[in-house]
Amino acid sequence: MINIDNKSNVPIYQQIVDQIKEEILKGLLQSGDRLPSVREMSSRITANPNTVSRAYTELERQKVIETIRGKGTYVTSDYKPIMEAERMENLKDNIKKIIVEAKYMGISKEKIVDMVNSVYESIGSDSFDEKYSKK
Repeated sequence: MINIDNKSNVPIYQQIVDQIKEEILKGLLQSGDRLPSVREMSSRITANPNTVSRAYTELERQKVIETIRGKGTYVTSDYKPIMEAERMENLKDNIKKIIVEAKYMGISKEKIVDMVNSVYESIGSDSFDEKYSKK
């Protein structure tokens, strides 16, 4: 279930994108699962339909979901994670901000690594890694 934080600095459409991707990683959404329509989703999360549409468009651009005209929107059956240069740079920037904040708080490198491992494990990515890892 998607929960929107209206007080967050993260745009609502990005929160939707991030949470759908997390649900896929956790196995809550599987390949071929149908997503709610834009209207259904906007009603569930009390967001503007244009915002939900923007999130779905971004997920389609990333090939996470696909819309079949007249049938609905589904988690892509042949999803393959890709590393886009721009997204990798954004990820590195976000990691840098987190590390700077952690160091400012006096958190050791080991504690940061432990925190990352804990969050990584909480996502339950093992089955996702096995399914989509590049061999």
